[in-house]
Amino acid sequence: MAASTPAWAQAATKTATASQPVVLVVGDSLSAEYGLQRGSGWAALMAERLSQEKVQARVVNASISGDTTSGGRSRLPALLKQHQPAVVVLELGGNDALRGLALRMTRENLAAMARQSRESGARVLLLGMEMPPNYGARYGQEFKDIFVAVAKAEKAALVPFFLTGVADLPDPTKLFQADRIHPNESAQSIMRDNVWSELKKLLPHP
Repeated sequence: MAASTPAWAQAATKTATASQPVVLVVGDSLSAEYGLQRGSGWAALMAERLSQEKVQARVVNASISGDTTSGGRSRLPALLKQHQPAVVVLELGGNDALRGLALRMTRENLAAMARQSRESGARVLLLGMEMPPNYGARYGQEFKDIFVAVAKAEKAALVPFFLTGVADLPDPTKLFQADRIHPNESAQSIMRDNVWSELKKLLPHP
């Protein structure tokens, strides 16, 4: 039988993990593993990628299914205080549009969250979203433009469309669950890679 790890070593490992820079993900069901096996979502896969790349950072996923930008804005201050993140990934806005909330409010909330995160010392990565064509071309463009405008105004990094390679396929149902709203497990690595392309620029490398 292998010897157990001494208590002092366990404490040292825990301290080392706790001292690593935090990547805080504040999102909705697209990041909260809705309908997926725990540990199979893109944020969990991102944690694995950080380890593979030997990046000294850890992922804290504070996403809640059904959350809106208003919900994210209300709980962000406590999250920033608790985790003191090096990077904040904002993945919100889709539920605002699905509920028909005012685009102006969505923009104001995202801008406020980006600003609060930046003022706390964190870098910010905004994950852009797009609406299905049935919402109308004008509305779709105005919604898409929100993320570009906020990223520019608040000096945030931007993934233009979080679901590139997932929602824009010839068969848009291929990588979605039966509800045709939430990506399935096969889509999660694509989503992870979409985020990684920008996130890696914001993190310290060995």
